Amino acid sequence: MNNPNLEKRNNVYIPRDAEPDAAFAKLYLALREKEKRVYSNEELAKLPDIQASHPHYNEWLIRKTSCEKLKALLKAKKRPLEVLEVGCGNGWLSNQLAMVPHTQVTGLDVNLPELEQGAAVFTASNLRFVYGELRDFVLGAQRFDVIVFAASVAYFPSLPEIVSIALQHLLPGGEIHIVDTFFYKKNEIPAARQRTLDYYTSMGFPEMAHAYFHFSLEDLEGFHYTILQKNNPFLQKVLRRPRKFHWICITN
Repeated sequence: MNNPNLEKRNNVYIPRDAEPDAAFAKLYLALREKEKRVYSNEELAKLPDIQASHPHYNEWLIRKTSCEKLKALLKAKKRPLEVLEVGCGNGWLSNQLAMVPHTQVTGLDVNLPELEQGAAVFTASNLRFVYGELRDFVLGAQRFDVIVFAASVAYFPSLPEIVSIALQHLLPGGEIHIVDTFFYKKNEIPAARQRTLDYYTSMGFPEMAHAYFHFSLEDLEGFHYTILQKNNPFLQKVLRRPRKFHWICITN
């Protein structure tokens, strides 16, 4: 990676002056462990495919569908692409996107242990992992054709802020895709916040509620966006269809 401000450690690119937040990583991974969302290297290598007996099997079916749609979208462009996944976690989706011919994929996250696991499991030459915050401009002036937030925008306190920053990293004609994400009606957000607090409290990690945020489509006012898929919980319940999340595409 041609960025003099980054150095490679354990196959992850890290800002030279960075001090990784070990306390947050430890807390987050403890929660993930309790949720049964920490995977062995063998399980990680196969994601999004997972055994039907796994407690999150149905969730992975949804993520697999989103993954396949994203890969099809990249393939349809039929040209070399620079792709960034913000909040890549253990890197399973970044790895899948790197399977698309002529892509260069960067996975960015603030959880160093997950990044190191991803870098150990996924070793494609067109895939790299970077530790850091997009808001800190850790990627410098690098720009991308496609930027993906897959179930990750909820970890940013301001949706307009993170979208504005992502747009600065977008090449002309590029696209930002927000997938596997709920968007609420504005009057639903207080109740959603309370459910989040209740959930994290029940899990024994109430402080994590302060790191998870809820947004409405009104937060995207002023941006050029298209709704590619919309969540409709009522119809899904009545018609017994699998749960769907919003899929938003933002252009510059």
